[in-house]
Amino acid sequence: MSAKHPIIAITGSSGAGTTTVMRSFQHIFRRERLQAQIIEGDSFHRYNRLEMREEMKRREQEGSTTFSHFGPEANLLKELEDVFRAYGSTGVGKARKYIHDDAEAAQFGVSPGQFTEWKDMQAGSDLLFYEGLHGGYADAQVDVASQVDLLVGVVPIINLEWIQKLHRDQVQRGYSQEAVMDTILRRMPDYVHHITPQFSRTHVNFQRVPTVDTSNPFIAKDIPSLDESMVVIRFADPHGIDFPYLLSMLHDSWMTRPNTLVVPGGKMGLAMQLIFTPMILRLMDIKRRAG
Repeated sequence: MSAKHPIIAITGSSGAGTTTVMRSFQHIFRRERLQAQIIEGDSFHRYNRLEMREEMKRREQEGSTTFSHFGPEANLLKELEDVFRAYGSTGVGKARKYIHDDAEAAQFGVSPGQFTEWKDMQAGSDLLFYEGLHGGYADAQVDVASQVDLLVGVVPIINLEWIQKLHRDQVQRGYSQEAVMDTILRRMPDYVHHITPQFSRTHVNFQRVPTVDTSNPFIAKDIPSLDESMVVIRFADPHGIDFPYLLSMLHDSWMTRPNTLVVPGGKMGLAMQLIFTPMILRLMDIKRRAG
């Protein structure tokens, strides 16, 4: 953690909706005229797309069927911690990008499934913003979470997360339902051991809960919309949170515990901006005072 060079991290598994959260933060950065250095969790995968397939095949031949991007062995988590620490100390560090599709390939001149070269970050950013799987990771050797000034978890209930993954992988990537189910099962041990513990380290959690039947996610025809959901927002430390103001601005919202706010799903983006704008401005004020 650093007063001069704050770090914000969004952590959540693939298909959890972290991209939506990232968009809300970008609105805040633009409105407050803040320059954010953005890095993606995918850029800290250990293997490119082809290498990952080969590594999975090799491990399966050795009898291991649970190797996944959710676990530490498939990622450069010490390097992620080092980048966070370097940025917190100096305001710069090394970064690269994982190329997801043809559009990014055309922009960066690197084939889909590959990484760009590591490059120095441009100096002068106001903060570092990370979105990915391991922003709150910690174990006996690595402690990414300790380097983060504002850690946000995005975690829909598990059946909704599976529905989102099934639809994304089948519709956008052309995978069969059986293939997606195999991926879900393979990732489950790493999800339990390495993803869920992060949500106990976050400062704020957003959990989307559908108000329609998702009891069998494998037969769902549609992804429940935001308007068919509620969002449970949990604050690790409720001190300083202006709950009366939030309740007055977020109509049809209520509190279930002293640190827990429930809002209609359609107001999730507004809730994020109302909650995080003062938090970010507080970090910027601390940054100016430390400068």
